[in-house]
Amino acid sequence: MSIRVIDPGPLTTVQDGGRLGWAHLGVPRAGWLDADSAKFANRLVGNAEGAAVLETTYGGVSFVAQRALTFAVTGARCRVTAAGRAVSGDEPVTVRAGAEVVVGPALAGVRSYVALGGGVAVPAVLGSRSRDTLAGIGPEVLRSGAVLALGVAGRPAPLDVPPRDRRSGVLRLHRGPRADWLLEPDALHGASYTVAADSNRVGLRLEGRPVLRRAGELDSEGIVLGAVQVPGSGQPVVFLHDHPTTGGYPVVAVLDPQDLAACAQARPGERFTLRLV
Repeated sequence: MSIRVIDPGPLTTVQDGGRLGWAHLGVPRAGWLDADSAKFANRLVGNAEGAAVLETTYGGVSFVAQRALTFAVTGARCRVTAAGRAVSGDEPVTVRAGAEVVVGPALAGVRSYVALGGGVAVPAVLGSRSRDTLAGIGPEVLRSGAVLALGVAGRPAPLDVPPRDRRSGVLRLHRGPRADWLLEPDALHGASYTVAADSNRVGLRLEGRPVLRRAGELDSEGIVLGAVQVPGSGQPVVFLHDHPTTGGYPVVAVLDPQDLAACAQARPGERFTLRLV
């Protein structure tokens, strides 16, 4: 079984749970940014939760089913058609061979997840099928005409419950290993920031009142998922799944893991209030 890509959209990648255990060799983790939505999509079509899916960014994706298959679209809200008819998100849809599936642009949120029965069966690299946009590791970004093989389909789960929308407008932070670099210890608590247009899979860039910190840089240190780094500009960066494995700017806080999905779906101009917990 396979699909043929018609329109890949501005950025559609293959993602699974990520490339874990290689950071000590400088290899980032990658993987889906909105884990709850991706796993939910897999359950809907009968895949194992860790099966590889398609992650779209703003513009959606379209493809033709080479054989009959079941798919599901979750995450960012969008219009979906199959063989020319509108279908619902957050539930499994079965199409015949030759049917074109169109996942439209995101109407709310940023990233949609397209699970295909059997999962995307591209070759794994270092144990993962995820595309790392920073290191250039894993399957290529989808292009028009690409053919993606699929694995063996399981049994769909149409009665599964969608994940709760976690976009509350608040990002919860824990104090980081370099919190002592802040000139005002509670500077982040209650501060409001706007999502910058250059945010991507590497990090959510925030714009607002500069954070005052000690001058200079540290020797390079390890960076973890959700690390909040403050460069010389004073504008915080929340590192996401394609983050570098080391960095020299101080990590003054670490995002609560429960708020990663909110970062994955945050659009430029959206505002967040930071809270230390």
